[in-house]
Amino acid sequence: MRRLRPRTAGILCACLVLLGAGVFAGVRWAQGWKGSVTLLANWSGEERDQFEENIIEPFERTYRIDVVYQGSSALSQVLAADMVAGNPPDVAVLPSPGELLAYAVDGRLQPLDGLFDAGHYDRIWAPEVTVPGREGRNTYWLPVKTGLKSMVWYSGERPTVESAGDSERWCLGMESGATSGWPGTDWVEDILLQQAGPQVYEKWANGGLDWTHPAVRKAWTTWGKLVGAGQGRAVRALTTGYGEDCAGRRLEHLGSFRAGHWRAAGGDYVHSSEIVPDTGPDAGAWEVSGDLAILLNPTEEARQLIRYLASTGAALPDHSANEAAAPDSAQDATQKEIGDILRGRQEETRCWDASDTMPRAMRDAFQQAVLRFLVEPASLEAQLKKLQKLSVEQSLPVCSRD
Repeated sequence: MRRLRPRTAGILCACLVLLGAGVFAGVRWAQGWKGSVTLLANWSGEERDQFEENIIEPFERTYRIDVVYQGSSALSQVLAADMVAGNPPDVAVLPSPGELLAYAVDGRLQPLDGLFDAGHYDRIWAPEVTVPGREGRNTYWLPVKTGLKSMVWYSGERPTVESAGDSERWCLGMESGATSGWPGTDWVEDILLQQAGPQVYEKWANGGLDWTHPAVRKAWTTWGKLVGAGQGRAVRALTTGYGEDCAGRRLEHLGSFRAGHWRAAGGDYVHSSEIVPDTGPDAGAWEVSGDLAILLNPTEEARQLIRYLASTGAALPDHSANEAAAPDSAQDATQKEIGDILRGRQEETRCWDASDTMPRAMRDAFQQAVLRFLVEPASLEAQLKKLQKLSVEQSLPVCSRD
């Protein structure tokens, strides 16, 4: 039997894929499907499976619109390349309002006004912003899911400032592919928030407070002492996955997405202000994060997907920021408490993850700086000066005060 050459075999495979896609599309057209929408996000594995089952499939059944999902862990890089190529997805979901603000200013994003009621969301989740070339203020992103940070997970005895001062107790992993270092930025941000308070934090996140300011420098050095920067364990954290399991009776500074893991192990959480040294009078604010949907191609199919994601009937993953949405009856007490904080149903101050509100270049440099600091804490002053050179001022709403 004659064997196909590699090039010939590759072409044949590509043709079969295209043929399969064509047959699939033809079947859907024959069944009365009304169109399609492309969606870019970073969900993979179980998270993607849940999103497809709970969101995409019900949407497709209801509206007869095919959702073509593209997942990538290098989300920012893929979206930027797609835009340069002139072929962006119809809808994308990113976690960084600072990056989205830059796209809005460049005229890349379509306003979402009229597609959902922004009054159902706190100003930090769906703000109105002003961009050059457009009249008035518009909303350009919609929170699809939100997460709570400022959490320290533990099992066994409840941690205190004193007991948390032992660096050997901390689970510490910084590796996360293209975004390695983000767990370290979370640490620095959260410590600054608890020590200096929301007003200082918001000013710094928006580029109005120098990276060399004593309050910022203190946050870095506090973190370094907590986790043992410069020591072998801290250096190994650079190649340790952020979600890698660690021994029992340890401490972990990660967000609400780790709730299932720690609850299954009989663990619980305390607010980070309970273990951060030298907290200020305004300690107790929560750092938060979220995945934000944007509209790049204003097709009717894409607009319908945005409407659906904002509806109270959509079974959004983890926690919805829609204040009109009812709590998930399947959630346990801890999950309901987290959801109440995120939706503002408790009188708590919430502040966006600061690095996510920064421009992309600033955020990436921040992530790299924390990796260098773990290896060589003596380089801190040089790192802060480099970060200051990249700093730019902006005016995003970062903190919400109920």
